[in-house]
Amino acid sequence: MMMTMHMTFFWGKNTEVLFSGWPGTSSGMYALSLIVVFLLAVITEWLAHSLTLRCVGSTNRATGIVQTALYTLRIGLSYLVMLAVMSFNGGIFIVAMAGFAVGFFLFGSTAFKKPSDDQKTDKLPPLSSGCV
Repeated sequence: MMMTMHMTFFWGKNTEVLFSGWPGTSSGMYALSLIVVFLLAVITEWLAHSLTLRCVGSTNRATGIVQTALYTLRIGLSYLVMLAVMSFNGGIFIVAMAGFAVGFFLFGSTAFKKPSDDQKTDKLPPLSSGCV
């Protein structure tokens, strides 16, 4: 059975995500692909806001190697999510955006941080609403 490559967004479970033939035409495998893309996006955000990547002032080579490996992993996962979204499946797009949003809410926003932990958020663009 030959799958067609969509060049516009579409809705449906009959799609290919990341690998030829996956998830195929099974509803269960399509649900699994949605879960996998969601988790990839959450893990990408977790790595983006990981304290290991933000070790300021450390000049240790081992720390630099670990930072480089984690950065490479984060970028690789980001590209996998991008390629999944390029399947043009509406469900995949929605779970990718939801995964990034949940990941940022859990690991990047100030919702779960102590005031002293808030070093990274000052690099975000200022909010025009004057949020305190």
